[in-house]
Amino acid sequence: MPLAQDQKKRFRQIGHHLKPVVMVADKGLTENVLAELERALEDHELIKVKLAVLDREDKHALIEAICEESGAEVVQSIGKIALIYRAAKKPSPKLSNVLRDHS
Repeated sequence: MPLAQDQKKRFRQIGHHLKPVVMVADKGLTENVLAELERALEDHELIKVKLAVLDREDKHALIEAICEESGAEVVQSIGKIALIYRAAKKPSPKLSNVLRDHS
């Protein structure tokens, strides 16, 4: 189910202070990158992914592939950073960027 605009706005506010936890480089979506992406999304739900891709079309295709493979949704994409979200099966209030108090 697509995120509502108010959810995206809230997630962008939370995501503003986050650091990228996964980096996708020249080799693209390797098994290790996908495993790390899976772990990060399950732990934190809302994560930043850094993309070491120069071409704009390649970057958009990579973000699309990341979301397709992980079941996540793009909240925002600026420059080489994509903010993505996927609800965890069992969210941990200590780890989840969505559930933690960000004040």
